[in-house]
Amino acid sequence: MARRRKKGKAGKWVARGLSAILAMPALYLALALIGSLVPVNRGWTEPADGTTIYLADNGVHADIVMPVKAEGLDWSAVVPRSDMAGAQGDWIAFGSGEQRVYLETPTWWDITPRTIWSALTGGKRVMHVEYVPSPAYTVRQVRLRPQEYRRLWAAIRADFALDGQGQPQRIDHLGYGPSDAFYRAVGKESAIRTCNTWVARWLRLAGVKTSLWPPFVQGLVWRYRKVPS
Repeated sequence: MARRRKKGKAGKWVARGLSAILAMPALYLALALIGSLVPVNRGWTEPADGTTIYLADNGVHADIVMPVKAEGLDWSAVVPRSDMAGAQGDWIAFGSGEQRVYLETPTWWDITPRTIWSALTGGKRVMHVEYVPSPAYTVRQVRLRPQEYRRLWAAIRADFALDGQGQPQRIDHLGYGPSDAFYRAVGKESAIRTCNTWVARWLRLAGVKTSLWPPFVQGLVWRYRKVPS
């Protein structure tokens, strides 16, 4: 009888453990929905005049696209075009991601279980920077006041890991094309701090209304004006 009771108790604990594991994705999705609907900086309104920045969306990941030069600030002095093989254009795109995902996964077909594990549990964070000719490929736009633009610029700038000379640490990687490069970043990427929550953080620090916790790109971009097609 004692053995049967022990087996019964063990079976209950196993069943509870499996139930908890199976419930985690549902809980994550529920929290993501709430975090995407709850705003921060809720009193913010878009100005009639200012500098427009854009959000690019590939269905999974968001980039912020900004003018190379605006409001007295110049990105080419921070991430020079010489870091890329053939960088051109007056616009620059910023995104961040887990190092293995970015550097070892040029296409989704290249993803591996190790890459997925690093992205979920917490891997090194890198910044992806690309000079682009125009923001025509983006999906959303946000107009910023001068002080908001400067705060956004400073928030992105602060996320670069710096070398001994105070310059962003470029990673020795070919990039995806002639006009982009990777840099080391502060912080980590995980299922909690995703590429999209980092973009939301930049917007929050700028003082712009954004989602509290949008791990998925759809929970981030829905708040902003569509770019005319």
